[in-house]
Amino acid sequence: MDLGDVSLRFIADLLAERTGQQLTEGRVWRVGTALSGIFRKRGISNVEQLVCLLDQAEEKALADEVVEALLNNETYFFRDPAYFKVLAELILPTLRRARAGKRKLKIWSAGCSTGQEVLSLAMVFAEQQEQWADWSIEILGTDISGQAIDTARRGRYSQFEIQRGLGVNRMLNFFEETEQGWLSTDRVSRLVRFNRHNVLDQTPSSGPFDLVMCRNVLLYFDAATRERAFRRLHEGLSPDGWLMLGAGETVVGQTRQFQIEPGVGGIYRPVPQEGPAFGAPHEPSSETGAALPNSVEGKREFTVP
Repeated sequence: MDLGDVSLRFIADLLAERTGQQLTEGRVWRVGTALSGIFRKRGISNVEQLVCLLDQAEEKALADEVVEALLNNETYFFRDPAYFKVLAELILPTLRRARAGKRKLKIWSAGCSTGQEVLSLAMVFAEQQEQWADWSIEILGTDISGQAIDTARRGRYSQFEIQRGLGVNRMLNFFEETEQGWLSTDRVSRLVRFNRHNVLDQTPSSGPFDLVMCRNVLLYFDAATRERAFRRLHEGLSPDGWLMLGAGETVVGQTRQFQIEPGVGGIYRPVPQEGPAFGAPHEPSSETGAALPNSVEGKREFTVP
């Protein structure tokens, strides 16, 4: 299959319209596999037949199924461990000093998929419990996929999922083994809430946030859509907040709304907006916090006891 095919282009346009994501040539290979379950369920054998069904006005539910199937929900616990090292050793200590008066933090994981990133965040706080005594911590995870959010809310993971990124100690400290899989315990689940949300829509009302993680989401957008997403992320951040992007994402040449945090890959700070949002990022301020070496790469309110 290729994007020159009329039926495949129909599917690509549907995905872009509903989510903003682009079905690029590099993602075409997985379309057949992603839609195979729908093919079996509907008794059809190819994309052309699927498009014929989608063209019927009463098949709105089918369109939802197709979009869900095409979304990439790949994730695992503590993905890119170096980022979590930066989080624990640079970002959270800086925020703890900056918010010492209010003793309250708000964090947003945009594009959280099935919840592993959000629970990884919660584990970091649980492991630093003494440092966050009497703090109010709010962690919000959002994703455009309703199925992914349902999984995240259940907080239950298979043996395969739980072993991806977690050592034995964290598995036993933060999860309980059941017949249906590994269930997150109250130590972490009480810190988090999950809502369905598109990063291109108005930012969650519980903001502004002190930290926004939006990793491996923007790479599926074209330039114009990324610009729109950056605006939303900027709107959702506190003026002195932090933005964490994925390893393959950057603000360079994409937006003027964020500046690079010196010496730390994938970490950015918001810039007050006085001009056009698009273009090269501003030069970093000399007043940014200490940097680590390059080699280190819905809302629930919780008060740490």
